[in-house]
Amino acid sequence: MRKWSDADGSERTCIVTGAKSAPEAMLRFALGPDGAVVPDIRRKLPGRGVWTELSFGTVSRAAAKQAFSRAFRAKAEAPAALAETVGSLLERDALQALSIANKAGVVVAGAFKVDSAIEANEVVALIQASDGAADGAAKRARALSAKLGPEANAIARVDIFSSRQLDLALGRANVIHAALKHGAASSAFLARADRLRRYRGGEADAAIGTERGVATADEAGTFGAPIKLAEKPGG
Repeated sequence: MRKWSDADGSERTCIVTGAKSAPEAMLRFALGPDGAVVPDIRRKLPGRGVWTELSFGTVSRAAAKQAFSRAFRAKAEAPAALAETVGSLLERDALQALSIANKAGVVVAGAFKVDSAIEANEVVALIQASDGAADGAAKRARALSAKLGPEANAIARVDIFSSRQLDLALGRANVIHAALKHGAASSAFLARADRLRRYRGGEADAAIGTERGVATADEAGTFGAPIKLAEKPGG
């Protein structure tokens, strides 16, 4: 029997919509020994997996319509709150990556330190607490534009975590503004944060009952501007 591998580069098919995409753009689910559907957000669990689009709404539909049982060709118990569980797992995964980036020394926190990093042209992403004041984020955006000009648009903006969540991830109090410097740990965090944002885009789409399906990354403005990997800006 061929062993499943995420490294073969082949596309996966969503069990709900039939859409095809690369594994890193999808969600994998495994079947536990008790017949429970288990989210496999790191794509590492053994055994056969099935896939859905990276969307709250799609996971909700899969759980409600018994799509997992059909895909696994076996009785598969998918709890009604599966979509919420996946969202919590993706959120925790992103915050853990932010904590690792902090330990790697590529995170600065506090308005003064962020402003200094912008002036030194060291910033590859700005992080703003979702419950922070809008004028603070606007000030950082103006500073970036003044420093980088059009290249400021390439700097990722992350505003999907509350101040409390940032406090816990960074081991500091009252974090509203933070920034990422160039590094592999920054790229790892940004990739996970973008997965969470895109998944929540599907949540917003489901909540308003649209008929056009999953919100794209660029459409999910409520959860932050499109996030790019941590490439060091020129200049």
